[in-house]
Amino acid sequence: MLTVELRVDPTPAGHPALDLRPWDDSDIRPLIDVYRDPVLRRWTRLPITGVEDALRWLEVQRDGWRSGERFSFAVLEEGRLVGNVALKRGAAHRSEVGYWTAAGARGRGIAPRALEALTGWAFDALPGVTRLELLHQVDNSASCRVAEKTGYVYRRTLPARPPFPLDGHEHVREAPE
Repeated sequence: MLTVELRVDPTPAGHPALDLRPWDDSDIRPLIDVYRDPVLRRWTRLPITGVEDALRWLEVQRDGWRSGERFSFAVLEEGRLVGNVALKRGAAHRSEVGYWTAAGARGRGIAPRALEALTGWAFDALPGVTRLELLHQVDNSASCRVAEKTGYVYRRTLPARPPFPLDGHEHVREAPE
């Protein structure tokens, strides 16, 4: 099974380094705590309310690494869980990226920095991946800002599809030539 750890350097503005690594059992309690946030629960599909939910969620992440179809990283700042970034392999040369940030970590540039690390890794390390797509509901303006900050260009509005009740935005980033 492929395992990867990524590091994002501290910023000149004083933001600490970020460590991105595959999820593990040490993340159960922090994951439950992070999912208490109603804003996060609004944008995610799988609710985590206790240990059983967290174990199921972690198993989905592990299965993704084993199959090579989904690469999900816990984002840590000074050892504390602050987010998640993930890549889902798609058809042909396309894959989809996604992310979330813990409530106390929002507005500090964590999502763009972690997404940029994931994007660079995907284009460098995953053979054949030349296009990454970022999808979010139209009313998620924070995700729009993250997409713009990381060079994901708005392409189109997609019709709503379950489990999401609203239309969505598709942003795309192509591999450098």
